[in-house]
Amino acid sequence: MTTNRDCEHCKGPMPLTARRHARFCRPACRAAAHRAARSIPDELTRRPRWVRRTARKVPLTVHGDVASSTDPSTWSRYAHAAASSAGAGLGFVLDGDGVVCLDLDHALVDGELLPWAQRIVDAAGATWVEVSASGTGLHVWGRGQLPHGRRIKVGSGSVELYGIGRYIAVTGDTWGGTPRRLGDLQHVIDSLL
Repeated sequence: MTTNRDCEHCKGPMPLTARRHARFCRPACRAAAHRAARSIPDELTRRPRWVRRTARKVPLTVHGDVASSTDPSTWSRYAHAAASSAGAGLGFVLDGDGVVCLDLDHALVDGELLPWAQRIVDAAGATWVEVSASGTGLHVWGRGQLPHGRRIKVGSGSVELYGIGRYIAVTGDTWGGTPRRLGDLQHVIDSLL
């Protein structure tokens, strides 16, 4: 028998015997999630801009209340957010300090990167890239200036560019051999805009 909750790592159902605050369905999922968390760059984990999120990507505080991407009183330190059992996963808030995320929607098909997305990842260079929560997109994290978000159609997918007033669902599932650091993405941002 299972509960109506899902495992934070594999998204499968939690066993009925799971404790109320359990986040993972089995030890292997817990270990995989902790390995993924170690892949998140320190440049993100040391900023106190972490939230939890629902499976539908609604931001939550570490206590399970609704959070806001524009209200710092609803954000937490990484350690507190990672230790919380609220919601289905983590999120990082972009507040205009130069940390940006390029969200490549529908960039992966059967685990293969589509050519339009490959060009963006190649242009980004040595910066951290993670697979999105859907498993079909990528988040390219880095530094740059974006006064407001934009969505641009590229190839068979789209790119959302964010630097302020948004939060991004963080999986920690590093794409390929990308480094655990944030590179300069301004040239990529400028070429897309």
